[in-house]
Amino acid sequence: MNKTLKTAFVSTIPVMTGYLVLGFGFGIVMNSSGFDWWAALAMSLFIYAGSMQYVAIGLMTGGASLITVALTTLMVNARHLFYGISMLDRYKNTGKNKPYLIFALTDETYSLVCTDNPTIAPEQRNNYYFLVSILDQLYWVGGTLLGVAVGSLINFNSEGIDFALTALFVTVFVDQWLSSKKHGPALIGLGVSVLCLVIFGSDSFLIPTMLGIAVLLCIMKEGDGND
Repeated sequence: MNKTLKTAFVSTIPVMTGYLVLGFGFGIVMNSSGFDWWAALAMSLFIYAGSMQYVAIGLMTGGASLITVALTTLMVNARHLFYGISMLDRYKNTGKNKPYLIFALTDETYSLVCTDNPTIAPEQRNNYYFLVSILDQLYWVGGTLLGVAVGSLINFNSEGIDFALTALFVTVFVDQWLSSKKHGPALIGLGVSVLCLVIFGSDSFLIPTMLGIAVLLCIMKEGDGND
């Protein structure tokens, strides 16, 4: 178990560096928007949705209706439908940890647990999935609390802080590229994203991108299975 924890920690170091910064920024923005520290903590504990948490601040301060919040949340997090489908086999025998693993499947956590780590014994994989998931959330919660604390002590312009989310995606992409010998899925994701961005625009490209990536990956998987 100690070896699995050490491996999980090492694997999550890139996520830790990003989540501490992102959580820190989220805590600052929450504080500057007039919310109490416990509201920021509750969102990071029970919503834990990264970019959606940033979006939610604007929705809450702008007086958005529940229908608007629900539709926006669906649009922003629609990609997790495809994440979940691809994790059915991996999470099939995770027992009592399964509900939390489903809840904690963020973009960055997904990028780690969907990659086979050769140093993890088969009987320890479920523990590895759980440890990676909970460590990543702890980084996010820790960053949130730190951001709230600093934001309450220092007043400064928080505009642009949420760009750290984009930087984290780039970091995770590069890390997975360097650690994997197969670059096909990464190139598919990058190519489809750029194509859909050009065709549909920045406000509407996410769902077409996820659909396109899912279809092409399924075709690729079937092709590999026929070899």
